[in-house]
Amino acid sequence: METNAVIFEDNHLLVVIKPQNVPTVADSSQDESLQESLKAYTGGFVGIVHRLDRVTGGVMVFAKTSKAASRLAEQIKDGTFKKTYYAVVNGVPKQRKATLVNWLAKDSVRNLVAVVPQTTTGAKRAELTYEMVDTVKGDTLVAVQLATGRSHQIRVQMKHIGNPIVGDARYGGSRKGIKDIALWAYQLEFNHPTTHDRMKFIVNPPEDGAWTNFDFRRKRQ
Repeated sequence: METNAVIFEDNHLLVVIKPQNVPTVADSSQDESLQESLKAYTGGFVGIVHRLDRVTGGVMVFAKTSKAASRLAEQIKDGTFKKTYYAVVNGVPKQRKATLVNWLAKDSVRNLVAVVPQTTTGAKRAELTYEMVDTVKGDTLVAVQLATGRSHQIRVQMKHIGNPIVGDARYGGSRKGIKDIALWAYQLEFNHPTTHDRMKFIVNPPEDGAWTNFDFRRKRQ
């Protein structure tokens, strides 16, 4: 585990930068997961609080105790735990700001998620709110807040409105020579599980690929 990936640590929490194309937890690929790397780094308990898709990078929090994990999980349920993503999408969304509500179903064999009718067996409700930040050269930077945490959710819901994420060939996004998908977990807010202090962490996207057209120093909150 690279120590520069850890941006905050105490006896209860680890806040880290997840690299793109690294699994959050162990999967069938047998690639070392972020959780496994953190366990080797701490030599102790590392509890999963939330997940990011393998292709998505950005800021994450892990729990160093079961009590911290439980209290953070409660915040996810009651909406106190806030996650904001940045994505660069193809084209310009029809609405500057909108809340999208869809029902999603996953094909585990092909690892694909699709928008389906609510009555579809196994369908799960997905909700997000996006807001346009800037448009450059036909691509649009959007800030996204999730109300639910479904697999591939942002990727599928943005594709459904006709604005797939740049670099996301799986869901119809133009690659334009881009190596990595332009989706990044940008900001994390939650209450510390023991002190109850409000904590906020911001990690800007990489300075390459589709991100190079946008000035994140100016947009940093």
